[in-house]
Amino acid sequence: MSAPDLTTTIQNLINQESLPASYADTVKKTILPLAQHIHSLRKAREEPVVIGINGAQGTGKSTLTEFLRELLTTHYRMPTASFSLDDLYLTRAEREKLAQDVHPLFITRGVPGTHDIALGQRVIDQLKAAGPGTETRIPVFDKSRDDRSPQHLWPVFRGRAEVILIEGWCMGAAPAASESELMQPVNELERSEDPEGTWRQYVNRCLKGGYGRFFNQIDSLIMLRAPSMECVLEWRTLQEHKLRERSGVAPKESEIASEAAQPSRIMSDEEVVRFIMHYERITRASLDEMPARADCLINVAEDHSFGEPLIRQRS
Repeated sequence: MSAPDLTTTIQNLINQESLPASYADTVKKTILPLAQHIHSLRKAREEPVVIGINGAQGTGKSTLTEFLRELLTTHYRMPTASFSLDDLYLTRAEREKLAQDVHPLFITRGVPGTHDIALGQRVIDQLKAAGPGTETRIPVFDKSRDDRSPQHLWPVFRGRAEVILIEGWCMGAAPAASESELMQPVNELERSEDPEGTWRQYVNRCLKGGYGRFFNQIDSLIMLRAPSMECVLEWRTLQEHKLRERSGVAPKESEIASEAAQPSRIMSDEEVVRFIMHYERITRASLDEMPARADCLINVAEDHSFGEPLIRQRS
């Protein structure tokens, strides 16, 4: 790698993401060792690799993914594609049908069962099998419309991807160990809006089935570990406050019904609490069990700073 070119790339990314200049230290301490790990893994496998990036809301998954994609492509000469599980959400119409047929809580995108995992698999398969001139469209979900963007607006990846980065709050999540565990509500949303556990059981069946098979192809699972669930709620609430300050718009109390958990608009503090409840069970479970099995663990401090990556070699 060329040091001046690398420094310029890092600075450009920092400017692009509106990050403080001190983020350059995070890149050197955390992100470059990760990039080297992925590069070495790809060389050892001698075939394209799939990297899963897990992290609760506010941990910095998207920023980390952007830096890794650019560094691997530009400085390791390893063409890298990336997308988020968020971009695989079912269309609004598909979620409306799921909410009608299974449980009303499925109108809210986010939990397993609200993604088109088959679409994600087709994208991965095409990226791996692509020839030099192949064009693969990468899905995009428009949160402002709460619907998938038209396909002609999806960005195009040209050629074969040597690395495929997939980030998501439930990436690599494991299903609950038992039905009895599912029947104990973890918050008021589950207690009052899913008293019989229908929503929870469906989500868990999805994790055991299609999501489990999708996650099993991950060659390396990176986890950004938040300090606590309480921190996640605090970060998400602060994010809404900042959005409100920038827009100068107060949340509308009349919108607290079925649209309350859509993160594309400004939410009241009460709405944020309800929104996070949709994610709480799986987030708490992942914080508890995933650090022991993740291939790479990065601790995220309360000030959002990253620790050094703890990398394990698979046997």
